[in-house]
Amino acid sequence: MAANNRRMSGKKGAQVGSGGQRRRGLEGKGPTPPAEMRKGHKKNRIANAKTKQAVRRPAPRGRGGKGTSEMVVGRNPVVEALREGVPATTLYVQQFIDNDERVREALQLVSDRGGIHLMEAPRPELDRMTNGLNHQGLVLQVPPYEYAHPEDLAAAAYDQGEDPLIVALDGVTDPRNLGAVVRSASAFGGHGVVVPERRAAGMTAGAWKTSAGAAARTPVARAANLTRALEAYKKAGLVVVGLAADGEAEVGDLEALGGPVVIVVGSEGKGLSRLVGETCDFRVRIPMPGGAESLNAGVAAGVVLYEAARRRA
Repeated sequence: MAANNRRMSGKKGAQVGSGGQRRRGLEGKGPTPPAEMRKGHKKNRIANAKTKQAVRRPAPRGRGGKGTSEMVVGRNPVVEALREGVPATTLYVQQFIDNDERVREALQLVSDRGGIHLMEAPRPELDRMTNGLNHQGLVLQVPPYEYAHPEDLAAAAYDQGEDPLIVALDGVTDPRNLGAVVRSASAFGGHGVVVPERRAAGMTAGAWKTSAGAAARTPVARAANLTRALEAYKKAGLVVVGLAADGEAEVGDLEALGGPVVIVVGSEGKGLSRLVGETCDFRVRIPMPGGAESLNAGVAAGVVLYEAARRRA
């Protein structure tokens, strides 16, 4: 009997449960990641080497100059930027990242758009690139924006046989306002937007998103000195019209909007600066029966651009 018990003890009996580990091991792990993200793959080694060598250098200046490169960080901001078509050169993805819906969508958008490099990087590298911001494992590099020269905007309009319709922004520092103005200019047949080189909003990822794609069609020029750029426009035959709450005339009464014109919009709080205001041929106001003290730059520009487009129709 004892021998029989010994023989039976050698058989496998009930064991502690696996806790579902075996079952989970049989589940699929999703689609195969791109070669750049597969550890040990040649493309992965190349991507990691490029990531370590990536340095943000100032962009060379052309005739209109270039902005600086920008990093969009965080899963939601990166996905939104890719959805809106914001120009991008590289998407950096953290190694061993949790593959949630936003990460998968970002990878899919990059694949669909093409022309965007995909690189895997360790978390410390992404921390260094973003100066410690909460990147959540996704970082999108936006290339420097190539600005036009203010003279190019009027020249392009004349080449098309049209009177130039240009918007200049004076002291507008919110990129979303710039994006809204670019969108309005595109909608009403404007030939471009001019911004000062200093103390002004530039074409960042935020401005691109607000423009809703219009930034790809409507050029933005950057002027080293806005007052001189306006004086150059006047010499070229354009009328400079400034928006001011205390303007001498109402927008609807200004016939000059039907010809070659530059519409100058100031900041919501301070309006036009003194030198820019003195350079304007006309200072006009937008009637506001509702009693509002002022409009933001995007709305104000849209109102005047509509009036200009109506007179040109």
